[in-house]
Parts: sequence; structure tokens; C-alpha cells
Amino acid sequence: MLVAGAMAQKPSLTKAYNNYYDKNFSKAKEAIDLCVQDEKLSTKAQTWLYKGNIYYFLSNEEYGAKQKDSTYQIVYPDAPVEAYDAFAKAAQINSNVEAMDMFTPKEAMKQLYPLLLVRGVDQLIAKDYNGAKNTLEKGIESYEMDKPQYPMNGELYYYYAYTLEMLDMKDDVRTYYEKAANDGSSNPYVYVRLIESYKAENNPTMAKKILDGAKTKLPGNTSIALAEIDYYYWIKDSVQARRLLNGIAPNSIHNADELVNLSNCYIKEKRYEEAIRFLERANAMSSGNYVVLYNLGVCEYSLSEQLFNQYNQLAISNPNDPLAASCKHQSDEHISKSARYFEQARTLEPEDLNLLNTLRAIYARQQSPKYDEIDAIIKSLEKN
Repeated sequence: MLVAGAMAQKPSLTKAYNNYYDKNFSKAKEAIDLCVQDEKLSTKAQTWLYKGNIYYFLSNEEYGAKQKDSTYQIVYPDAPVEAYDAFAKAAQINSNVEAMDMFTPKEAMKQLYPLLLVRGVDQLIAKDYNGAKNTLEKGIESYEMDKPQYPMNGELYYYYAYTLEMLDMKDDVRTYYEKAANDGSSNPYVYVRLIESYKAENNPTMAKKILDGAKTKLPGNTSIALAEIDYYYWIKDSVQARRLLNGIAPNSIHNADELVNLSNCYIKEKRYEEAIRFLERANAMSSGNYVVLYNLGVCEYSLSEQLFNQYNQLAISNPNDPLAASCKHQSDEHISKSARYFEQARTLEPEDLNLLNTLRAIYARQQSPKYDEIDAIIKSLEKN
């Protein structure tokens, strides 16, 4: 029985091919995995060609099932990456390797980019940025090997650039956003990120050129409209920025990121109550978002400061003025709301010193015992 078991596990390219031919790709995978681990078979180009084709069709089968049924659980998510690597190795050993009813490396590698894009995006969603970088790099190589059969309209380049940003590898980011734009991208964030990159190097001419191109490419797009408003604030043309801001229909925005960007414009105008309304809508759509919670805290804190200053001015001339008491009461309510938002944000970013310093100032004004707790945290972080 032991001998029979050992023989059953013997590496066999024939077995792998037969299962592949029968479209039993899971069984074919089991067989070819034994072959690539075999000392002799692993040196043959044919072994890697078989693996590439088996993994290619296996991934096609799985991702096709996922497309039809979103609840389908992919068993071999890295099959597209392994297929690409296997074809590359087969070509490295023998550039002319081929087999009946199988793709050659040259034929297959230029077709893998759609599967590599899907896998890379899944890794991004899982915050596996190093994995996504590796996968999307192979996707770009595949995409650029020949004229693409299925144009990606910049998506491969966009997600790769985004991955580089997440890894703080910003030197090549602009190159890939530009590639996305040149590949016909209709994704507004491609143009927004390009505009931001030129703003970061204080290049208003190029920022405006990208902005004008984006307006032509995506007329009426809200993200581009908000980027234009922000551009005019950036070049200190607040009159034009305000005019454009007043032309935005807030009720037409149903995207959390766009609501945050719109609220930022109102914050620049110190129109905090309007900003809060947009941020509350964003918070309802995307709860637990640090930026939304932090900005809500900032707006409530700013309203509290405004009302507290009014209270002080009124109280100096007439301490018994009922309006002064009303301003003080409203100020206290806003600062309490501010503290709640900042505390929620603190659970997400517990070591943000800007947030902690603001919280300390709030608790000092409230004469809260939490002041000592926050003060100790700040001193510990500054010491380290």
C-alpha cells in the first residue's frame, strides 16, 4: 500500500496534460505542481509551459465563475500571477517551446493583463500593497507587449500609480498617472492626482493644463469641478473659486469623497455649518472614515470658537445680556460635539499630535479630567 501510494504521487507531465485536455484544471494543477517540484522535470521548458497554461485556464475558470456569482470564493487567487511567471520561465529555458492545444509563452503572456488587473485590485482592497505592486507590474508588462486586445482605458496604470502612493514610492507616480491619461482614462481621479502632483511642485501652468484637458475629457464631472475650485483657491483667486463653488449643486453629489472635497471648499470660506451638513452626509455613507471625523471635529471646534468670541465681546459690555448667555451655551454644545468627533477619530489614528493637541485644548477649556490623560499621551509621544 505504501508503494502504491508513492507511485500514485509520481510526477507525470502526461497526467497533467490529460487533465488539462479534459478541462479538469484543478486536477491538472495537482499534477503539474508535482512536476515543477521534481528535480529533472523542473529544468524542462515544457513543464513550465504546461504550468502556465493550466494556471491560466484555471484562473479564467475561477474568475469567470466569480463574475457570474459574486458569492463564489476563488480558491487559487494567485493563479494569474503564477501563470505569468511560469510562461516567463518556459520562454527563458526555450523561447520556441510549444505543445498541442496550448498557448505559447508569447501568445499567453500578452493576454494575461485582465486577470492580473483583477487580482491586483483585490490585493489593493485587502491593503496588500506589496503584493498588488508585484501583480500590477506584471499586468503592465503584459499590457504593453502588443496592441491590447481589450483596452483597459488607463485602469492598470491608475491602480499601479495608486499602489505606489500607498507605498510612499512617489518618484514614479506621475509617470503612471500620465500613462493612464494617455491610455484614454475617463477616471477623474487620474486627472485630480496629476493636478495635485503639479501643485505639490508649485507648477500652476502644468496644473492648469491638466485641469483644462480634464474638463474637455470629462465635461460636467463633479470631481473635476471641485478640483478646479481648489485650483483657484490655491492660486489665491478666491473670487473665481467662490463663483465656481456657488455653481455646484450640492444635492447632486452622492459620493462620500466628493462630499468631503466640497466641504473643504466651504471650510476655506469659513462656512462651517454648510460644511458640517456635507460631512454628515459623507459620514452616513462612509462611517469610520478618519478624514470625515477629523474635519467634523474641526468644523464644530471652529463654530465653538466663533461663538465663544461673540460671548466674550457681549459679556464685556453687558454680562447679563441674554444673547451672551445664548452664545456661551451654543459654544459649549459645539465644543462637546467637537470632542466627540475627535475622540472617534482618535480611535483610528491614536498618535496624531495635531488631533491630540486640539483635544487637550478642548479639555482645558472644559476643565475636564481628560486633560491630564491627553497631556500625558502627548508628552510621551514627543519624548519618543
